[in-house]
Amino acid sequence: MKISLQNAGKRFNRDWIFRSCSINFLPNHSYAITGPNGSGKSTLLQVVAGATLHSEGKIIYTNNGQNSISEPYQYISIAAPYLELVEEMTATEMLQFHAAFKPLTKGVTEILAAVQLEKSASKQIRYFSSGMKQRLKLAQAFFSDAPVLLLDEPTTNLDNEGIALYQYLISQQLGKKLILISSNVEAEYEFCEEVVKMESYK
Repeated sequence: MKISLQNAGKRFNRDWIFRSCSINFLPNHSYAITGPNGSGKSTLLQVVAGATLHSEGKIIYTNNGQNSISEPYQYISIAAPYLELVEEMTATEMLQFHAAFKPLTKGVTEILAAVQLEKSASKQIRYFSSGMKQRLKLAQAFFSDAPVLLLDEPTTNLDNEGIALYQYLISQQLGKKLILISSNVEAEYEFCEEVVKMESYK
């Protein structure tokens, strides 16, 4: 899937977060979005995801030559610290619920094992540590059957073992999906083919 921003901009009230942003995010390529805190990295990622509307310009989604896709969320998976999990659900229930809206590439049991949560499969998410919740968010994003993977600060709350797991998971997706990573931590995006600096769009 290709995502094209044409002079896109976003503002809150009178303050512009970014402006005149023209970028082509190409299928099966990886991009990092970097910049100081408050520079608009997460906002740009949310605009690309269609979760937040842009204030000016255009965003065009193209999949297999089909322009102007009206529901791009069907082609996008995302993991971010600000996205909430339904804490009354178990890990198994959460992934099953997600699968009702977007197919998964593996079975739920296999996915939980891949992120080392198999022993907590029947535990309510409310009893998960912050690191376990982050692993579950990554599991949902990485194993969704979608051509676009968006990650915002993907190693938030992860210990060294969790960071190694993230690096392994991302290595399995490089060249297979369009990947966008919003981060200031080089280890989260050092493999990306291109770096988008938010300072260029102020």
